[in-house]
Amino acid sequence: MLKWFLLTFVVEKGTSRNKPSDLSMERFLEFHNQNDPTKALGLHLGDKSIANGDYVPRSGAYELWSPACHRDSHISILTEAVSAPRISYAANSPAARYIVVCLDFDAPFPRLPMLSPILHWIQSDFQISGSSNTLTTTLPFISNYVGPAPPSGSSPHRYVFFLYEQPTEFNYKDYAPPAGQEMGLWERVRWNLAAWERKAKVENPVAMGYFTSN
Repeated sequence: MLKWFLLTFVVEKGTSRNKPSDLSMERFLEFHNQNDPTKALGLHLGDKSIANGDYVPRSGAYELWSPACHRDSHISILTEAVSAPRISYAANSPAARYIVVCLDFDAPFPRLPMLSPILHWIQSDFQISGSSNTLTTTLPFISNYVGPAPPSGSSPHRYVFFLYEQPTEFNYKDYAPPAGQEMGLWERVRWNLAAWERKAKVENPVAMGYFTSN
């Protein structure tokens, strides 16, 4: 199935050097090399704070047998990354609004990232909530969050979260799918960050955070 998908994609999309992933990788390396704590996006899963590069179990439910249960009973374990992380940022203005974009840079495999970046999330209208610098929003997603799901046998992928200051004229309704429709896989593959930045009229990201998972 994966081989068929890769072949079909190469035939229809091509593999030019000017890949949509170029800008997103430049953005990532810029933040990563600066290592500026004022530009760090806080990521939180459950009661854990995730430092850049931390490993997080992939999304999904796993069935584990428990010796305390009947031999035919199982315990369902829901891994941490199945839901979108809480995010935090030391914003300069409490009135500012933000957009978060999450990308997978290593699909389908880190040594063969020909499908990258894959879009995992776009959510707008985040604002500072309380004194903890936590960012919250009550509006529907623009692109629904999809947790990590690298193919079997892959080494960990990087899941990168970019935070943008939201333009005052930005209206999520211009970008959100009708009736809350979830985005399909095909639309997420080799997602063009540069084209989206131009369309949304956003400037460079103000913060970045990432974790790895497989």
